[in-house]
Amino acid sequence: MDALQDSAPGWDAIDRALTRLYLRQEPKHYGPSVDDGSEPLAGIRAYKRITPVPHWHFITYGFSELYRKTSDDPQVSGFGFELTFRLANPGDAETPPAWVPDFLQNLARYVFESGNAFHAGHYLNANGPIAADTTTRIQAVAFAPDPEMPAIDTEHGRVEFLQAVGITNEEEFALKRWSTLRVLEVFLDYLPLWVTELDRESLLDDVQIAERLHEGSLHEGSSSAMVYTEQLEWRQQKRLLRRPITEISLDSRQVGELLALLPLRLPFGKPFSLIGPTARIVFEPAPRNSAQVADEALHLRLNEATLRNLVACLRTQEGRYQVEGLDSVEVVVRKSEGPGHHDRPEPKLG
Repeated sequence: MDALQDSAPGWDAIDRALTRLYLRQEPKHYGPSVDDGSEPLAGIRAYKRITPVPHWHFITYGFSELYRKTSDDPQVSGFGFELTFRLANPGDAETPPAWVPDFLQNLARYVFESGNAFHAGHYLNANGPIAADTTTRIQAVAFAPDPEMPAIDTEHGRVEFLQAVGITNEEEFALKRWSTLRVLEVFLDYLPLWVTELDRESLLDDVQIAERLHEGSLHEGSSSAMVYTEQLEWRQQKRLLRRPITEISLDSRQVGELLALLPLRLPFGKPFSLIGPTARIVFEPAPRNSAQVADEALHLRLNEATLRNLVACLRTQEGRYQVEGLDSVEVVVRKSEGPGHHDRPEPKLG
């Protein structure tokens, strides 16, 4: 790799940023295990830390442009970021666990194959333990600027260092109810440098933490503007001289999220969208109720009383529900048919 680095100004810029933290430490280096392009990252390095808690600090090489400029934006290098990840090392091991480079390469596959870059405030569910073959409750990650690595300007453009922070499913839902970065700000008091600990329980088990997050969402609302679902349909049947009848079909799995997030969006003047494979429903605050189609989406405009009625009557059980104030709308809740999450979930901004 040293020979490559001689003509790799992007790589050299990352090295210089790391030298400020690790002047005298030789890192562990992980290159692609096979040379068939299936591992997008050119390299991953791991540094051993003692403070503020023992942990490994991993940094990727490859989301940004390491060797030459190929993207069109002169201000941004490649995807504009590199990932970092901090994993607790309570046993003072001399070698990092092998699953972490695989995990970071999996995140890179998603980005390179989809073209969707990560940004601070995104979160992503891993559909299971982030460390394969473990029973850890850490099954999602949230992204925030690495607390010790500010963005750098390279010959190929700007590069940010985004830290992937391991969280539980309960904590992921807390992000949706409030804000990813605001929740992580609270967590920083309990997880120094956002070090991921595989053996910890949910921070929401702590009453004080749960109350802080609850108060935050009540005062500021939710920054989650949308939820994706595998089952979503709506149709309108026109009637002579009367408002059309609108039937909405929802996945029972998403009803709970809908009922939790609507009251944290609409009363704050923020719309909320349900997005399915072929349909979209936009819930909007309004002084008068209506169900109208615009831009191929169903727009449900709800006043405060009708929003309360919707939350009060809708359930996750299968059935047909009519909401007081929306007399021409019927909500059909159907049993979930697929897995709990998409195989390739989109990162969500929260």
